[in-house]
Amino acid sequence: MSRIGKQPIVIPPKVKVEVKGQEVRVEGPKGKLNWQLPRRTSIKVENGKAIVSRTGDDSQAKALHGLSRALVNNMVRGVSEGFVKKLEIQGVGFKAAVQGRNVNLSLGYSHPIVYPIPEQIKVTVDDNTKLTVEGPDRQVVGQVAAEIRGFYPPEPYKGKGVRYTDERVIRKEGKTVQ
Repeated sequence: MSRIGKQPIVIPPKVKVEVKGQEVRVEGPKGKLNWQLPRRTSIKVENGKAIVSRTGDDSQAKALHGLSRALVNNMVRGVSEGFVKKLEIQGVGFKAAVQGRNVNLSLGYSHPIVYPIPEQIKVTVDDNTKLTVEGPDRQVVGQVAAEIRGFYPPEPYKGKGVRYTDERVIRKEGKTVQ
């Protein structure tokens, strides 16, 4: 058995999990998520717990077993607590602002960058340089944060750019005059 796959998923009281065939629907205070289970796995919901099981003992079935359990657990955590990624912008004149369903970034280019915010994702900006990306879907939150960071990743000489709050940028020494 997969070590991760055999662990039951504890469902909080405010979260509702439905299984119809291979489709799993999770609904909670932070939103709704649905996902299609791989064909070699199944899920049972009983007594406030969800248990993922598999058919077969080959390596692919074992891998899908652990993957399915982890993704359903992330769905349950996402609709009850939510996921958060924090970014910060460093550089003179670099700033961000939320305007409706768009993030407007000024990152030293000749034009502002307008990034549309996907559904169920909330982006907030503090002090014009600190962005917080929140939402119920872990994959989408990480993708939005990575795309915003990708507009101007931190550069190693001056450290300018968009970085994760906990990211450490290794600085390089510049050229020296002889």
